[in-house]
Amino acid sequence: GILAAVALSYKSLEPNPYDWKHHAIYWIIAILLIVLLPASISSYVFSSLTVTFVGAVYPVYRATKAVCTPDENDDKEWLQYWMLGGVLFCFTTWVDDVISADKANSIWLSTLTFSFFWLYFPKTRGALIVYENITEPFLGPRLKPLQRKMSNFITYLYQTMANAVHLYLLWIIFMFLPAGLKRTVTILVGTVYPFVCSVTAAATEDVEDDTFWLTYWSVYGCLFLIMDLLETWMGWIPGFYTLIIFSTVYLMLPMFRGADKVFRKILVPLAGLQELLMLRDSIQIKKQMLKDLDPERAKIVRKSIAKFFDNDDDDADPAVMKTELMQTWSTVKIPKMSMPSIKNPFGSSTSNDTGVGPTETTNLV
Repeated sequence: GILAAVALSYKSLEPNPYDWKHHAIYWIIAILLIVLLPASISSYVFSSLTVTFVGAVYPVYRATKAVCTPDENDDKEWLQYWMLGGVLFCFTTWVDDVISADKANSIWLSTLTFSFFWLYFPKTRGALIVYENITEPFLGPRLKPLQRKMSNFITYLYQTMANAVHLYLLWIIFMFLPAGLKRTVTILVGTVYPFVCSVTAAATEDVEDDTFWLTYWSVYGCLFLIMDLLETWMGWIPGFYTLIIFSTVYLMLPMFRGADKVFRKILVPLAGLQELLMLRDSIQIKKQMLKDLDPERAKIVRKSIAKFFDNDDDDADPAVMKTELMQTWSTVKIPKMSMPSIKNPFGSSTSNDTGVGPTETTNLV
């Protein structure tokens, strides 16, 4: 019910985060519900599962859909959420385990639920407010040089870890850490560097880096939920957190592009968004064509591709499709590129008015 209400409000309400009355009304209602709601009802409505759905599951779905849709503005919107809400969710999942009093635990979980929802509720858009007033003006300029240093350090660390001896020593040290510290290190690996890069990406006009890190957060959110679910039964097994760290590094580093692979092969099919992603990919291809080719050549290539896709043929044989594409391409007349005129480096000569270049017998003296 909570998840349905969250989804309905997000889809049906118009965004208006700059009216501070909406923020005041939201938190007044939230505080009244937290304080006045009977403990029996509060513990049922605001549970760890509720926090997980509101703080991670629904944002993962919306972020996945944002990456797939042609609209690029929602990429930045949900990246702003994950910079704050995603990191907050990862670092607060353990708190309810150490709170013994039922009332205190209920207050904590309900506060978390309202906080996560405030970050992307259309009438408040808290993540946008925090980004524009704190993250962008104060953190952005300071984190940009830090990102370059961290990128260089991670590259160096990756090269060092390629040496089996160094990797084995790091693994031995990590294995002797307490379980709680292992978990903290694992979360730090998955959140600190991506947070810094996300802040830097959100501050630029380029959308590609927003999409890259939003894709990462979508997949990492799923990985974190799996870790949080399994560590109760499997956390004691040697190598559990090591496996999570290696999976995180695989998702994170641009050299692997693991997040993009998992996103396209697993998350998108599970969400049923293959068609949307293909549409976005086609738009990106068109944008790249217009960027790399002059308008006339780009128009010809675009028409050739459109003609190829217009064929009502269900044959998925790659050889047949290749033949069709080559037949389509053979009918295309590519305009010849005009070569720039090259000035005669020898200059004009009164003895050679016919325009013929110098020969072996030409007197150059």
